[in-house]
Amino acid sequence: FIITVSSHRRANLWLKSWPASHSPVQVGIFNDLDPRYIPYYITKCQCPILVIKVSANNTWLYLDLLRVEVVIKFEKLTQWCSRENVIAGKAFDVDVNLSGKVAIVTGGYSGIGKEVVHDLAKRGAKVYIAGRDKKKCEEARKELVLGARNKYVYCRQCDLASQKSIFEFVRSFSKDNDQLDLLIDNAGVMRCPQSLTEDGIEMQLGVNHMGHFLLTNLLLDKLKVSINYIIVCCTTGSKKTPHSRIVIVSSIAHTRGTLDFNNLNFNKDYDPKAAYNQSKLCNILFMKRLSKDLAGSPSVFAVHPGIVNTNIARHMGIANSFVSKVFIGPFIWLFTKHPRHGAQTVLYAALHPELDGQTGKYFSNCSESDVSSEANDPLLAEQLWLTSERWTNLAHYRSLLCQSQSR
Repeated sequence: FIITVSSHRRANLWLKSWPASHSPVQVGIFNDLDPRYIPYYITKCQCPILVIKVSANNTWLYLDLLRVEVVIKFEKLTQWCSRENVIAGKAFDVDVNLSGKVAIVTGGYSGIGKEVVHDLAKRGAKVYIAGRDKKKCEEARKELVLGARNKYVYCRQCDLASQKSIFEFVRSFSKDNDQLDLLIDNAGVMRCPQSLTEDGIEMQLGVNHMGHFLLTNLLLDKLKVSINYIIVCCTTGSKKTPHSRIVIVSSIAHTRGTLDFNNLNFNKDYDPKAAYNQSKLCNILFMKRLSKDLAGSPSVFAVHPGIVNTNIARHMGIANSFVSKVFIGPFIWLFTKHPRHGAQTVLYAALHPELDGQTGKYFSNCSESDVSSEANDPLLAEQLWLTSERWTNLAHYRSLLCQSQSR
């Protein structure tokens, strides 16, 4: 079994105090341990030490909480965790060769986005990470290049809270690339304190919807010219998917979202939860309206990745509370997906050959799922589209982009 620790000093203390009657142990800093040796994923938590001993009949979980050792025994915990892989969900395992393909993943240096970038790069794609934090992006890129054995992973500055930054990203990308095959609108913020984007839009609406609305529309010309084929290797032979795809990472939270066009910016009575739900509803409405315009070329999909353990919940009070860090954090991996699992539905929507020729669908757990009645309202989608065009100055930035490309 494995001990994951926060420092080598703590590792040595555990080794010295470990009873001789117990089985041998493997010790190391968390990031040094190969996750393939762990029977199910353990995500990094605030608790300094996590020890798991797995036997045929039961599991022991050792926690070092505030230097007080606590031992908890869970009968047959491993059997519960592995039951039909309930938490992890379905996996996308179709062999798709992406050599010669170009992809953009927003927020691709952490969480779900990072796992998506890794998978696309392993399949041979040239991947651009569009992110706000250039330093974190470069750090992630080094890891991704080594892990995927693909040097064609690039970092580009793109702050979705700044329309100017989005425009500069698209202009730079367009100069270097004639095509775009996959656009993954993944980046997002969740339940953050009340604040505005550079352009005066409520932060969650501005980043989760308006930023991606502007980015996607400015990249449509590149997506429309991607006529090269993705080759899908399978036991029944090769298939071809001729169209590029746009995947918008939404959430089941859209079902609790509402739109009040008189208070989209939450100038009155800001509620971070309601603002997040609203932004996720906007994602679905945007997908529905865009797919109608494009008629499948490119295809447009939205996905719910599941409840995933990423840093997107960092603004929620419970995530930073003492109680959560000490008593909930060590067990959070039991009830949430690892980012790798959260990426599976995104990859399914982006790559699966069975979706060739389809568009305007919403997926959860690698299967088509229903959306709320509001998300299916074409009049609401149209009103949101017109509002988004105005708030993002889409016509202005399209004109600037045309001018820059004609020089």
